[in-house]
Amino acid sequence: MRSLATLGALAALSLLAACTVLPQACAPPAQSMVSAELLFGRNIGDRLGVSDAAFADFLAREITPRFPDGLTVVDARGQWRDGERGRIVREPSKLVLLTFPDDVARREKLTEVVETYKKRFRQQSVLMSLRTSCVTF
Repeated sequence: MRSLATLGALAALSLLAACTVLPQACAPPAQSMVSAELLFGRNIGDRLGVSDAAFADFLAREITPRFPDGLTVVDARGQWRDGERGRIVREPSKLVLLTFPDDVARREKLTEVVETYKKRFRQQSVLMSLRTSCVTF
């Protein structure tokens, strides 16, 4: 009897563990989508190098054509540790928020945006954060 109880408990624990890795179920009318945050620093070296006009042009030429369904841009102040110089760097930034159905093509477009920005504006990095969200419009 004891071994059956132990097996039952182990089976129940296995089922509970499996539930933790299942995709999040959204209550209707919400649908599961990807929420992306892209954080673009605007300094080049120790000075502002990406003006509002330059970022607006980048947005119009690079981001909007890849994500024409909509996005939000927020002015931000970022900080990060520069490992090469061993100090905290503070800089004006742009936070771009995107929400879209998940697929490989859209994720590749995000990577293209990040790599294009880094190359065009000589940036070490662009922060990209992705998560699954329940979304309604």
